[in-house]
Formats: sequence, structure tokens, C-alpha cells
Amino acid sequence: MRDTESCTAVKSWARAAILAAAIVGSAVGSATACSAQGEPLSLPPNLPNPLLFSNGSAVNTPAQWEQRRREILQMFTEQMYGRMPPRPAKMRFQVYDLDPHALGGIATREQVAILIDGRPDGRRMDLLVYIPNAVAHPPVILGLNFWGNETIDPDTGIHIDDRWIESGRNPFVDLSCVQNHHATSACRGIDAGRWPVQMILRAGYALATAYRGDLDPDHIGGYAQSIRSAFPQWTTGNDNFSTIAAWAWGLSRSLDYLESDPRVDGHRVVAFGWSRLGKAAVWAAATDPRFAALISNESGAGGAKLFHHPGGETILHLNTAFPYWFCRNFRQYNGEDTSLPFDQNEVMALVAPRPLYIASAIDDLNSDPKGEFLDAVAVSAVYRFLGVTGLPTTMWPPVNQPVLGRVSYHVRSGGHSVTDFDWEQYLRFCDRYVKAQPLAPPTEVKP
Repeated sequence: MRDTESCTAVKSWARAAILAAAIVGSAVGSATACSAQGEPLSLPPNLPNPLLFSNGSAVNTPAQWEQRRREILQMFTEQMYGRMPPRPAKMRFQVYDLDPHALGGIATREQVAILIDGRPDGRRMDLLVYIPNAVAHPPVILGLNFWGNETIDPDTGIHIDDRWIESGRNPFVDLSCVQNHHATSACRGIDAGRWPVQMILRAGYALATAYRGDLDPDHIGGYAQSIRSAFPQWTTGNDNFSTIAAWAWGLSRSLDYLESDPRVDGHRVVAFGWSRLGKAAVWAAATDPRFAALISNESGAGGAKLFHHPGGETILHLNTAFPYWFCRNFRQYNGEDTSLPFDQNEVMALVAPRPLYIASAIDDLNSDPKGEFLDAVAVSAVYRFLGVTGLPTTMWPPVNQPVLGRVSYHVRSGGHSVTDFDWEQYLRFCDRYVKAQPLAPPTEVKP
């Protein structure tokens, strides 16, 4: 359907979509409204098709999809995100805090040192895990945080990170607690509004998080402090180990631990991320099929946004402002956003047929909410090819009216953030597609 179609045609399509959604158990909701926000949208012209091999031939069978999936993965590794080292052979886990009476008794708090080279005085990342005491073996929502584990909740039992932390003015949190680029006790809970820990626990999920700076400090000149410098052989060449890849790699190492933790269901771990850490969650779920689902919150360019849709951050901006985020090969595409030989619907296709949630905010123009929605529409073709439903609409839904399907989407009011409204939708989505369903339904092909 095209933007110029009549309102009558839109309503006719909407009635059909509602009927189809009822059959498959998905919710179209108010996305069927005939309004400016509820208009049907066309995909960008020349958008690459993940169901075509690089030689132009069609993918016709699930077995061929496995071959095409490897081709896509190799292309994005070489041209955009860069190579990642395997799990270190000497890596081990050290649980240094285990409190079964955390948060007033509703949770067990674990704090785990992931020792990358096996040595306590070597490279490490600290994983904070909250497990609801009322639920046995719960699924886990795993995501990196921006400013330290101690910032997600005022719990005084959380270890204060001793890594470099940004300071100065920040539009999202008050970082006046940071002294000489190090956290203090005053930093406890400063980002709790984006991490409603008790809401997540009461919904029956464990929450796991680690500080991005444990993996990469995220600033020009921070290579020596980055986990990338521990793997120098992976940082050479133009397909080098990048910061986004380092964060994604850290999510997989966190998953390594969660799979070994008898207190949680390590086979139902959801990759979550907001903003640049959403880009990392996208790549983690794309490269690591052990993740049961993906939630991308306003990940924008390099995450859930289609580059072929003009708007939001450009490739030139990404490679100029954050030259370490992606591999050096990606720089050759500066200024070629709408003519790229690849795009993010192909990255998202690497997640299929696992459950996928893409979320936007209407005032978050940097992330290009319409471009994020169109990605959800585009990738749904791969979900249908693999025998499951994708996004049950092609109409951009009204603000604050989620569309739930195996591919889900919402655009909420407000700007770039993570709100309780977002989390309420994510928990509904996880209830339906992570907690309540088998991991590998017979109609699906595991990536």
C-alpha cells in the first residue's frame, strides 16, 4: 500500500489486518486508525532484500536461509561492526556478593566479576543480577547501563564501579556526583528512572546489567582502557574489533555466566538496549542466537533505523563523532546512506524468527522513529518466510498505542529515554513471546 491510497482502502486493509491478527493471536490495536499517524507507509526504494543472495538469486528454502544468514553475517562483520574474538579460554566467573534478602526481601542480588583472562587483577567486567525471590528459575532481561551499576538503583549493596566515567553536563542524568571521572556514593540511583527494577522483578523476570565502561569507555583516546586493547590482533585491518562490537561481545560474555547460573533460566535471556547500547544489543542478538529475544529502545542509526530512510543520524555523523563505534571499512560509505548495498533490515533478519521489539519516541528525531518502524515492517518478510508472524500492520501506529506481534513496535510520546511506559510494553511482550512460549516452536527454524 502506498501513502497516496484512500482512507477507504486503508480501512479495508485494517479490517483484514484485524481479522488476521485475531487468527494468529496478535494485537493490531489502534494502528488501524485512518489518521496522519496511522497512515500506511511504503518501504524506501532500493532497500536491500535479505531473501536474495548477494548474486541476486532468491532464497527459496529454510536450508538456503541458513546459507544466506551466514552471508549477511559475514558482510556486516566485514563492512560495519568488525570482527569479534571468541570466548576467552581462560575466562572465569567470581561471585563476590550474594544477598538473598535484597530490596527489602523481594530479590536475591548477585554481583559477579567476569574475569576475562581468568585473573582477579586482569581485565574484568562486573555483572549485577537481581532475581525475584517469588519466582523459580525466571527469564532474564540483560542490558548494559551507561553510568555504572550503582546508578540503576539506590541499593547500597551495589558495588561502586571504579572505572572511568564521563562527567560534566548531561541531558539525561545529573553527573555532579562524578569526581575526577570516578563515581562516588552520591551516584547511587541517579539513573533509576530508566531501570524500574522492582517493576521488572514483580513481573517475574530477573534483571542483569553491566557498565558499558567496563568494556569500553566510549571516548576518543579510550582504546587503552577498552577491552579491545586486550585483543590487539583483532583490532588491526579495516574490519577491526569496534566499540559497538565490544559492547555486544560483553553481552555475550554476560550470557555465558547466566547460562551457568542455576538461579535463572539462562536459555530465556532477552537482549535489551537503549540508544548506542541499543545498537550493541542489536548486534549481540544478531551474532549470538542464544539470546531468546531482542528489545531495541530508540537505537537509531546503526541499530533499528533504516539508513535508506532519510532522517536521523547519518553515516557521516556516526563515523565523525564516534569514529571508534564501527569498523574502519564503514567509513567508505560516508554520504551513501540511501544507496548502501546493505541495511539494518538485514541485521534484524539475523534475529529472526526470535521475538523482536523495536520502540521509538515521537520527539526523538535523531533516532528517526519512522525509519525504525519501517525496519520492523521490512524484516517481517523474513519472519513470514520462516513460518511465523511478523509485525501485524504496515501502518505507523498512533503515539502510545503499541502493536504487539512476534515483531512488535510502539512510538511513545516524549523524547530520547526509557520510560515506565516502555517497560510496561516490554514486559507484556516478554510475557507473550518469551515466558509463555516454547523456545523453538516446530514451525520455526533456529538461526
